[in-house]
Amino acid sequence: MKNRLVRRDELASDDADAMFLLLDKYFQGAKREVFEEDLINKNWIILLYGEDDNQLQGFSTLLLYNTEFEGDKISVVYSGDTIVDPSAWTSSALARSWVAAVNELQTRYSQGKLYWLLISAGYRTYRFLPVFGRDFYPRYDMETPEKTSRLMHFLAKSRFGKNYDKSLGIVRFPHPHILREGLHGIPSERLHDPHINFFQQRNPGHIYGDELVCLTEVSEENLTAAGKRLWFGSGKKGHISELSQKKVIPIANMIHKLESSI
Repeated sequence: MKNRLVRRDELASDDADAMFLLLDKYFQGAKREVFEEDLINKNWIILLYGEDDNQLQGFSTLLLYNTEFEGDKISVVYSGDTIVDPSAWTSSALARSWVAAVNELQTRYSQGKLYWLLISAGYRTYRFLPVFGRDFYPRYDMETPEKTSRLMHFLAKSRFGKNYDKSLGIVRFPHPHILREGLHGIPSERLHDPHINFFQQRNPGHIYGDELVCLTEVSEENLTAAGKRLWFGSGKKGHISELSQKKVIPIANMIHKLESSI
C-alpha cells in the first residue's frame, strides 16, 4: 500500500469524498455531517492507497495537541475516524503508517510526554495496544494505576464531555459508527486471546458502537520489541525538514512487517 500524511486544512475535496464513501461502505448510518465534524476537529490525516490503482483503501484522522495535567505539560495524539478495507486487514500498512506519522509529528510539535488517547469500538483496534506498547490501559492483567486513571478521565472528559461515562470508561456518541453485518462482532476463536476477551468484557456494547477509552505513553521505554522495529524503522530523525517544507508528504521508509498479527 502507498500512504500519505496530509495536513487536514490541505486535504483535497476528492480525498475527503473518497474517505466518506469508504466509511459509508462499511459502517451503518454514516452521516456526512458527522464525518465532517470529526474531520474539522483533527489536524492530520493518514491516507492509504492501493499500490496499483491509487484507490483509497483506508484512512485515519489524527489530532495532536498539547495540554497540562496536574502541573505537567504533556502532548496527546488522539485517533479519530479510522477504516481500512477488509481486503487489507491482514496488512500492517495502517500500523506502520500511524507509527511513522506520529514519529515525525512528535519530534516537531509535541511538548513533554506524549500519550496516545485511543477509543476503541473494535477488538482489532484494541489489539494493537499490546503489540505496540508495554504498558497500556485498561488491560486484563493489571489494574490501571491511580494517576493514569485520573489522566484518562481528564482527557476523556475534556475531549468527549457528556458522551463519556466515567464509571464505565466508555464513550457513546449520538451517531455511533457501527460496522455493517458480517464485519462486526468477535469470532469465538479470537476470545481465547486474553486481550480480546478482556475487551469483550469491558466493552460488551462495542457492536452498537460503544467506544472503550484507552491510553498508552508513546516513548522508547514503553515500546515492545515489535513497537521498536516500527518506531526506529520509520526513520525517527529522517523527515523533519521534509515535514516543514511540504504541505503533503509521503510516509517513506516503511519497515519490517509486524511479526505478531493484530
